[in-house]
Amino acid sequence: MSLTYSSYLRLDELLECQRPKSDGPEHDEMLFIVIHQVYELWFKQMLHELDHLGRRFDADDLPAVYATLKRVLTILKVQVAQIDILETMSPVSFLSFRSRLEAASGFQSPQFRELEFLLGRRNRKMLAHHAGSAALARLERRLAEPSLWDHFVRFLDRHGFPVPAELLRRDLAASNPPCAELHPVLIEIYRGHPHLAQVCERLVDLDEGIQEWRYRHVKMVERTIGNKRGTGGSAGVQYLQTTVSDPLFPDLWAIRTEL
Repeated sequence: MSLTYSSYLRLDELLECQRPKSDGPEHDEMLFIVIHQVYELWFKQMLHELDHLGRRFDADDLPAVYATLKRVLTILKVQVAQIDILETMSPVSFLSFRSRLEAASGFQSPQFRELEFLLGRRNRKMLAHHAGSAALARLERRLAEPSLWDHFVRFLDRHGFPVPAELLRRDLAASNPPCAELHPVLIEIYRGHPHLAQVCERLVDLDEGIQEWRYRHVKMVERTIGNKRGTGGSAGVQYLQTTVSDPLFPDLWAIRTEL
């Protein structure tokens, strides 16, 4: 049988993946499932792109670095826009099927956790949410691999910039560390190396895009369930609020007052 649109995209399998748990089922449960499945597909693509981005940094391929960052930023804009669709669901509509989710929670998304680890927000305690899952080995591997910031810092070191040794020998399982000794290097880049300054600015765009998504996600959760606890037992909105202003690349923000 020749390849068709449906067989190439495996549409029969894909469109069988939306299976509401509520009686009836409740009308908005379909929207809830589709939105979150689409998010997981975009997470998969972002992991694909960010892994490629790390390899392009390692290969000193700046044109591909620019292009890949542009694609990732565009995907982030789509992810933020999807929240507008989810917010068409009223709190009452969500509560009509929320109990059917039992302990299922976004905390359990292994791909989002991979994204956090890859971008440099790392906390080994988060592995507890994935204990016993097939994703645990992938997450352990992410903790042992360089973050995107590490790839960038190593790129600078290879090109003769005086990167502090502590950054090159740091514990990879920890989050991206702020490093005041790196600030003169970054300031020199902004003042004298415009092609690299543009890379820095795209990383700031990425950081800001993640913060924007987190903020919109927090407000969506707050308008939907208020201060109720999350389905997975988390503190819900209270926990999510702690993640909003936690930058991935703190040094790129810190130098703004020094430029």
